[in-house]
Amino acid sequence: MKLNFKKMNGLIPAIVQDFKTNEVLMFGFMNEEAWERTKKLGKVTFWSRTRNKLWTKGETSGNFLIVKNIYLDCDDDTLLIKAEPKGPTCHTKNKTCFFKEIK
Repeated sequence: MKLNFKKMNGLIPAIVQDFKTNEVLMFGFMNEEAWERTKKLGKVTFWSRTRNKLWTKGETSGNFLIVKNIYLDCDDDTLLIKAEPKGPTCHTKNKTCFFKEIK
């Protein structure tokens, strides 16, 4: 399987879910280097569009996302990563980055 990094200027969306509960934990983008690093380390690594650099989730806080399974969508351009969170996923200390309900 070959990921298609061509559609979004070298980036692919990556959705991260808790591998036990299926709760969506966060969303980010990966370039090819982040993808290779994720596979090598077994820890979710993204490409930061604002900082213009790689970052492994948890490298500062210790709240890593340990990869359990990875799924590719039918168009080969979006990842679904099932991961084991080693602490709160969000920098706000929430379990998930999706805690703000719109009413």
